[in-house]
Amino acid sequence: MFPPTDSSAPTTMQDLSRTFSVFTNPAETTSTVILGAGIIGCASAYYLSRSGTTKPDTIHLVEACPELFASASGKAAGFLAADWFGPPTASLGALSFRLHRELAEANNGKEEWGYSRSTGTSFAEGGQNRGAKGGDWLGEGGSRAEMAGSHEVVGDKVGPAWLTRREGDEVQTIGAHDSVAQVDPLRLSRFLLKESLREGVRLHHPVRAVRISTNEAGKMSAVRVRHENGMEYKIPCTRLLIAAGAWSQRVFETLFPSSRIELPVSQLAGYSLVVRSPRWSREHEGEGCHAVFATMREGFSPEMMSRVGGEIYVAGLNDPELALPGLATDAKIDQASTDELKATAEKLLGRDGTDVSDLEVVREGLCFRPVTNSGSPILTRIPDEALGKGLATAAAPDGGVFVAAGHGPWGISHSLGTGKVMAEMMEGMELSADVRDLGL
Repeated sequence: MFPPTDSSAPTTMQDLSRTFSVFTNPAETTSTVILGAGIIGCASAYYLSRSGTTKPDTIHLVEACPELFASASGKAAGFLAADWFGPPTASLGALSFRLHRELAEANNGKEEWGYSRSTGTSFAEGGQNRGAKGGDWLGEGGSRAEMAGSHEVVGDKVGPAWLTRREGDEVQTIGAHDSVAQVDPLRLSRFLLKESLREGVRLHHPVRAVRISTNEAGKMSAVRVRHENGMEYKIPCTRLLIAAGAWSQRVFETLFPSSRIELPVSQLAGYSLVVRSPRWSREHEGEGCHAVFATMREGFSPEMMSRVGGEIYVAGLNDPELALPGLATDAKIDQASTDELKATAEKLLGRDGTDVSDLEVVREGLCFRPVTNSGSPILTRIPDEALGKGLATAAAPDGGVFVAAGHGPWGISHSLGTGKVMAEMMEGMELSADVRDLGL
């Protein structure tokens, strides 16, 4: 028997990484299991534990990866937008942007997870055409600044001081302080998890969900999980939320092998760097952060975001052919791709006219973003008849199988709105955002 999680939240992520729990109270009537302790799962646990309806200690976060936030939740850009979205996600985007601001104001977000107002900037290397590359703009290396919807150019600027400009380059401001912001996603994810655990949410880690158990009536009653040491145990479960990012379809087919549906969630691998530059430091933070979306001759669209604390995030080099590993920690970084991204960083962030680099590489990263063919995430309840073999769940709001996955490049931006909406959906409440177009 594994030791239960202490009701007081661990104070360090090292403590969290050693923590998992067993909670087997046969008397509870509703128990929620969230598969995936990334930012979507943690945001869902955060809002569900504060709903006033669900007991926090009946909420279980399950994470298979031995390292928490090892993929997109810890290695994404952390760029937030209010209105850069098409009709299916416009309402969700607006809600989430507001929740990000409110959470930061209530919890000293600038110090805790680097929340800051930002400015969106479009940068085109001399002679390059701005614009979309097609419907699969993310997979084809396009810029989300060109595909983000109805945002407008609000003025011509020289751009941030840390951006190297040359003759012929074009720089335009495309997002003002009231519509874009910046966070460090790893620190935000840690905050959401810490606060959820403090409320009483149970963390099971590292364990993998392997089977659904049913009661005498044939209704879902538990999820059987396997610890990395091979031992198995059951977690009571009447409501199940699959929020496993790019791994969501694998989780679904493992638990519901006779289902005839597939979750249309796949992966897109992306490389990133975190660097430091003498042209971006705490002395510059009073002006706010900047997000630069570039169009380059090399055929891809780098993204660069300055963060509170003197770091600049660099990404945009994707590998649509890279297969999804069993766990995020199994991913192997391709050094040639990283070197290419470093060269781009030197070109766009280095000192113009000198061969001497003054950039410090803090971290190299590879993550797998969960994507869908439609470009929109899935936020829905799966009908019982689609689960297979006559498997049923308790009537709402006590039961059900739900999905929250496929956010593509907007997982951090949409995280809080998704968490709140999924908590409301599971509890049968009126939803705070219109997600009617985000079903299967």
